[in-house]
Amino acid sequence: MATQSEAGAISAGTRRTTRMLLNQIFGPLLQILYFVIGSAVILGTIVILLAFLLQGTRSDINLLQGTLIILPQVIVDSLVRGFLYAMIALGYTMVYGVLEFINFAHGEIFMVGAFVVAGFGLMLNSAGILGDFPGILFVIISVLLGAAVSGILAVSVERVAYRPLRNSPKLVLLISTIGMSLVLQDLVRIIATSTPLGFNARVLTPDLGSAIRLATLPNPGGNDINVIIDARSMIFILASIVMLIFLNYLVNVTRVGKAMRAVAQDRPTASLMGINVNNIIALTFLVGGALGGAAGVLFGIRVQAINPYVGFLPGLKAFTAAVLGGIGNITGAMVGGIVLGFLEAFVASYLSLFTAGAFAGANYADIAAFSILIIILIFKPEGLLGEATVQKV
Repeated sequence: MATQSEAGAISAGTRRTTRMLLNQIFGPLLQILYFVIGSAVILGTIVILLAFLLQGTRSDINLLQGTLIILPQVIVDSLVRGFLYAMIALGYTMVYGVLEFINFAHGEIFMVGAFVVAGFGLMLNSAGILGDFPGILFVIISVLLGAAVSGILAVSVERVAYRPLRNSPKLVLLISTIGMSLVLQDLVRIIATSTPLGFNARVLTPDLGSAIRLATLPNPGGNDINVIIDARSMIFILASIVMLIFLNYLVNVTRVGKAMRAVAQDRPTASLMGINVNNIIALTFLVGGALGGAAGVLFGIRVQAINPYVGFLPGLKAFTAAVLGGIGNITGAMVGGIVLGFLEAFVASYLSLFTAGAFAGANYADIAAFSILIIILIFKPEGLLGEATVQKV
């Protein structure tokens, strides 16, 4: 029988282990929360100062009041946009963390997930049961289907196009990923145009609920201002957080995650230790593709209109987010997506307001995104949280 001191030591060790486990799984959420609050405070302060400095230059509007009125809704829209980029960026950073190359076909893996939910919605509608189908069940089944199809597709692409070139120069692999991107775009286009989906496919869904009112703010000029978020966007944000928790658990806690980290650090040594490197790499593509497909499903549900090229621009922006946060760093991918979403949303919302419509903010949001990429590559190429690399000795 264990003595009292031994029992106390075992109990303390268990508490430490539990604390470390919870920190590994949920600790990144705190980092994301810090960057959400920091981005909102910094960008909010900047636009308020600009409005104060430009106050009086416009006779048609009270610039400071207008800035404050739309600020809460801009922050909500920033979160939605940021979590979209973050979810896609997770797939980029998974593959880079193990193989150290960028899979530019990942945007098309994301696009396939969007077409899966479009096909599922069309099938239910043709059967006449879409309207009565439970909304939450529709989302869950669609996410699982999209994750399965996109995950299998990602593994197939790795086996056919990437594995034979694994020991080739990085430039060869890069060209292969671009080629697969074009192949997948045209393949989906052929399938979509020869089915009832069509080139511009509609994503039919049951009722997913009404918009949620987050707050009501007083308006000195008249009616109160409601800060709202639609149910689709709320589903998007919650699903992103769940995916991050799952991914952190998989990578940091499970034996599979340890094998992934071993392969990322040193493939030959991992092989000598009994790890099947090919299987781990395939599993990495499976997880990354499944995350991309799930993101595509949620994106399709939110926008409700897609085409075979819908993954190209979000894919590039997600790559920007991965670089911004620190390519290869899982939490960095989420942080980069959040920061990029805030920057884009603030530019899209305030540029036209400050320039009296001379510059449409939505048209310049993309310029802001890729300008950030160039600046980061020049001044801080390791990203905000640093590239997830391991020094080899």
